[in-house]
Amino acid sequence: MRIAIASDHAGFDQKAELIPYLQELGHEVIDLGPASAERVDYPDYAVLVCKAVTNGEADRGVLVCGTGIGMSIAANKMAGIRAANVILPEFADLARRHNDANVITLSGRYVTLDVNKQILKVFLVAQFEGGRHALRIGKIMELDEAGKKAHVDGPQVTPLRDTLAERINAKLDEKLGSLS
Repeated sequence: MRIAIASDHAGFDQKAELIPYLQELGHEVIDLGPASAERVDYPDYAVLVCKAVTNGEADRGVLVCGTGIGMSIAANKMAGIRAANVILPEFADLARRHNDANVITLSGRYVTLDVNKQILKVFLVAQFEGGRHALRIGKIMELDEAGKKAHVDGPQVTPLRDTLAERINAKLDEKLGSLS
């Protein structure tokens, strides 16, 4: 399986340890950064992993930040992504079996490396059950599609009858008289 992985500064150390672990499990790992523990913004790295998953470059995604929460929020803004912030191996199993999660977010500060390794192993082995869960995932993806459409269509704005320039010209005409 091809796994795209990234972190922010708070998750950098665990990301560095998880890459060889994933390789030992037989997975191809695509490290999307960062290259150091210098402060970075987690949304910038979440988008890289999510794009790799949605464009087929990676089968699954792994994101690590301080809590996993910020990465999860950012990842779930991406169309086609079902990211789960997981702190227990049992949650990783359910995220795959019931929610068909394609990205997992991990806490690099509040969950030990050993537990995160267990979480990853379960996440990569567990399979989506389908059935009643497929109907629910379908509904989630409909929400995803509706959100994209609303974003593309944009908010409906009623134009003003006159523009700022027209109002300024009217005031100038009032004070100086019409120049035309």
